Amino acid sequence: MKEWLDEIRPLLVSVGGRILSALAALLIGALLIRVLMRLLEKGRLLNRASGEVKSFTLSFVRVGLTVLLIVSVIGILGVPMSSVVAVLASAGVAVGLALQGALSNLAGGIMLMIFKPFHVGDYVEASGASGTVKEITLFYSVFLTPDGKRVSVPNGSLMNANVTNYSSEKRRRVDVPFPCARTEDPERIRALLTGAMEGCGLVLTDPAPTVLQEPFGEESMNFTARCWCKNKDYWTVYYELTEAVGRAMTAAGIAQPTHRIEQ
Repeated sequence: MKEWLDEIRPLLVSVGGRILSALAALLIGALLIRVLMRLLEKGRLLNRASGEVKSFTLSFVRVGLTVLLIVSVIGILGVPMSSVVAVLASAGVAVGLALQGALSNLAGGIMLMIFKPFHVGDYVEASGASGTVKEITLFYSVFLTPDGKRVSVPNGSLMNANVTNYSSEKRRRVDVPFPCARTEDPERIRALLTGAMEGCGLVLTDPAPTVLQEPFGEESMNFTARCWCKNKDYWTVYYELTEAVGRAMTAAGIAQPTHRIEQ
């Protein structure tokens, strides 16, 4: 028994030393990666970049450093790198099939960086989701919905979907429909709607506000108040205009359409 222990002790010391060295390298490497990522995040170089480029770059660097750390730990454990490469090569097809969705998302993220259909901070509707773009990572783009939900959308699906960017232009058109009874004077309604739009300080004068008369309903005349505003003022103008027209119609005694009740 003693002879057996004497023979195996050098092996245990060697293996134990490698394991301890690998653990130390893993802990120190993880700490260094965390410190480096904080420095990059606060550094001047990335602060000059746009939000989506910054988040994508940080995600890419973090994944790359993590892979490099894992390879280094495997080398410290004494596993021949040629063997590791051979195993990865032989499993490449299986890994590729298993990760084809992830690779598609990675390619989608790269394409988003190149073509830039939206930026961080834009309000976007795409791939069944809508919200303000919070960040763009290697594989996912994160949207924040108006009611406080966080939605992660795969980059691959974003590149294959129609993307509606509500924040890309400086101006937006506001269309607000208003019905009234068919007995009302159309010119009077036009004057009320025009006055309400002109009284809203956020409405732009160029292009000038207009009032459109839509096709008649069964019991109603339908009008649309149409005006332009700065992109950031869209919802403010929409609700202010709705409230202003409602007050004006009530004050003027405008009759609302009646709806027949089927017996």
